Parts: sequence; structure tokens; C-alpha cells
Amino acid sequence: MTALEAKMAALERRLFGKKTEKLPPVAKELRPAPATPEDEAARAASALRTRRERAARKAVVAVEREVHHEVPAEDRRCPACGSAALKPLGAGRRTAVYERVPDCFEKQVHVQEVLACTCGRGVVTAPAPPKVVDKGEYGPGLLAHVVVSKCADAMPLHRLAQRLERGGVPMSRSTLTDLFHQSASVLLPLSTHLLQCIASAEVVLADETPLRVLDVKKTRRGYLWTFLTQTPEGAWLIGYRFSLGRAGKTPKDVLGGTTGALVVDGYTGYNVVTLPEGRTRVGCWAHVRRRFFEALPTAPEAREAMDLILELYRVEAQARAAGVVGTAEHRVLRQESSAPILARISTWLAVQTPRHPPKSPLGQALSYATKQWDALTRFVEDARLPLDNNRSEAALRKAALGRKNFLFVGHETAGANLAGLYALVATCEANGVNPEEYLADVLLRVQTHPNSRIAELLPHEWKRRQTTGPPESRLQPQH
Repeated sequence: MTALEAKMAALERRLFGKKTEKLPPVAKELRPAPATPEDEAARAASALRTRRERAARKAVVAVEREVHHEVPAEDRRCPACGSAALKPLGAGRRTAVYERVPDCFEKQVHVQEVLACTCGRGVVTAPAPPKVVDKGEYGPGLLAHVVVSKCADAMPLHRLAQRLERGGVPMSRSTLTDLFHQSASVLLPLSTHLLQCIASAEVVLADETPLRVLDVKKTRRGYLWTFLTQTPEGAWLIGYRFSLGRAGKTPKDVLGGTTGALVVDGYTGYNVVTLPEGRTRVGCWAHVRRRFFEALPTAPEAREAMDLILELYRVEAQARAAGVVGTAEHRVLRQESSAPILARISTWLAVQTPRHPPKSPLGQALSYATKQWDALTRFVEDARLPLDNNRSEAALRKAALGRKNFLFVGHETAGANLAGLYALVATCEANGVNPEEYLADVLLRVQTHPNSRIAELLPHEWKRRQTTGPPESRLQPQH
């Protein structure tokens, strides 16, 4: 009866519970903990950084113009003496107002100068403007807008076509679809190299999510996989791969033959790259915590496990507050603080396992944690390993939103193109790069850039060269 009661509780929670009812975030549960003066100082410093970042974002305005308001003629007299001899007082009272100006598309007519020699035999013509697609009539900025609208804003192409029509650009959905896939084809060397860079990293996070594929009179289930890593400089690289199945072929294609650590959940499809001589599998404590949360309605004792897992996250919060994440000090902190917590969790699992049926929600949570124990405890010995793979789940949120909006992809090639463009846009957003500016530039540049230096066009490298590199090393804009 316990399993049936758990299913009923889950169904009632989904149908009649609050829409916002879900597993509380770790950060929210950590907040009420007693704060030391050091914690308060760290929290104040974090709040200050957040305010400064918000202020910096507000300071970045695409177009800023002054709108001057003059005093009406009937009011241009002194309210005290009635004199009309008024003069300006300072620069005026300034008030900032954010307003939306409708998107503006322009039709550019390029006129190439043609010169002829008086001899009648020689003719010289000015070079034609560079184009993403040969003989195409749409510029790189518009193509970048199309890609970002779908991959970052989850806008279906048929809605985007309507918006472009309202902006004065003649566009059909079929043409827009062609432009989207042509952009993916042009950028394929970049998205491919991005996945190769991720595969060569020591620590990789991975996850997958379903994505429907159009089939005869119905749809079939495909999968979008994400693989990501963080460079030693702190940049995030996010790659995607589409497949028609959930088997281990995709992880093998991406990570086969590589070594290091792979942070994933308990799905066996990743075994092909972790067994017997491959990457070291690292477990995800967020998945364990989620299973105990789902067992709460029928087994209140699951709260004990959640509290112990929360203690592990509290240690990580201390490392972040001290600014030692990923260092030798972080490893020492884990061995001194996290290892004893893991011992308590192990004891609790051993005590609770015989008390609950294997098929009950708590029994399944206990079984999952026990089977994954070796993978779940590896983070203690390596400070580079995260406690969970939440970052990879977050990388799939845009795909989940797109799945609700445009429902499915047309075929396997369309899924592969979507995955490649998702990767570049997601990497831009993860590194603070404007994806429209980036794509508008590299759509032209990638076609003539040396393949041996293709890494220079990845979003984090592009940003570094545009902002911090010496003038001679910066990527010059294409004309």
C-alpha cells in the first residue's frame, strides 16, 4: 500500500497543489542557518556585488538620447515678481526613463562603383559586400537575430516570421527556416570545435532531455544531450548533441576515448564512457535529495536524510564565502567537514534500508543512494568536482522552454542544427557575451578564418580579444 499511497500523494500534489510547490532550492534552505559575523560580512559583500552588477547592466543602453522639455511660453515669467527676464539655471533637471522603441529593420541597397579606362578595355569594380550565404538577400545581423530569437528566447519561427513582416521585412516561414539551418551549417566548425574542447576537459558535466521529432502522422521521441565544463580561467563551455535515442552511443561519440571525471545522475547510458577504462563517474547529490523529498509524504523520516545532505551544501557555501572553491584549501575543508557528514549519511542508510520495502518511495531512494555511493563520495578527494550536476540541468532549461513553444523538430538534421546553435548561444550567455553581436560577427568571419585558429572564435575567446587583448591581437570587425 505504501507505493500506491505515494503515487496518490504525488498525483494530488500535481493536480491540486500549488503550481509553485516543488523541492526548495538549497540556497533557500541554507539561508535561515545561524549566521556568524563572517557569514554576515560575506552576505553583505555578495549583496554589494549583485547591486553593482545590476547597476552596470542598467548603464548599458543600446541608444541613449536626451529629450529636452522647454517651459511653456505662458509660464516663462517669474512667479514671484512677474519678470520675463529668466535665464537657464544649470543644466536642467534630469530624469531617466526607459522606453521601448519598435524594432527597426532596414533594406540596404549596396551600390558598387564601376570605373572604366579611357582606353575602352579596362573596367574596375568595387568589391561586393560580404554575405553569409552566396547571393543571399539577408545580412548577418538579421540571421543572428533569427538564431537568438529561437535559441535564447524560445520563439517559434512562424511567430518570428510574423514579427518580421510587421517590421517591414518580407519573410515566409519556409524562408526563415532555411536561414536558420543555413546559419547552423556555416557555424558547424565552431559548434563542433566547442564539443571537442569540452571532451578534452578533465571535468565534464552531462545530462539529457527528451525532444519530440516529427514522424509520419505523429511524433517520435528524440533526445537533446548537453555536455559542459569550466575552463581554468573560469569560462563555461556548453555543448549540445541531438540523437534519436537515449542509448549510450551519444556519450560515446562525444566523450569516447577521453579520461577525467564525468558528473552525471544514475542513468546507465553513461556507463559506456565510464566502464571499464574511461572517465571516473561522479554522482549528483541533488538527484539523491530529490528522491528523498518525493518520499516525504509517506515517510517523514526522509527529512533526516535531506537535513544531512543540506549539511554537505553548507560546507560548499563556506568554501564560496571564503573564496577557496577548487583550491587545496577547499579539499582540506571537505575532508575535515564533509567526510564526517558522509559517514553519518552512510550509517543512516544502513539503519533505514532494512526498515522499508524496496518498492516504496523511501526504499527506492535508499537503494539509489546506496548503489551510487562510490560516485557520490568522490568529490571529497578532488576540489574540482561539484556536489551535483545542477549546472547541466540548468543548461537544458532553454530547451525545455522551446519544447513547449515549438513542440518538435522536423527531422534528425534539424535537431542537430538546433543543438549546434543552442551551444553557441548558451556559451555566449554563460560568459556574458551578447549572442546577437557575437553571431553577427562570426557568421562572416568563420568562413575565412584559418581552421587552425578556430578556437579564437569561440564566445569566451572572442570576448577576451574584443575587450582585454592588445590592439594588434583583437579581432577586427568585418566590413
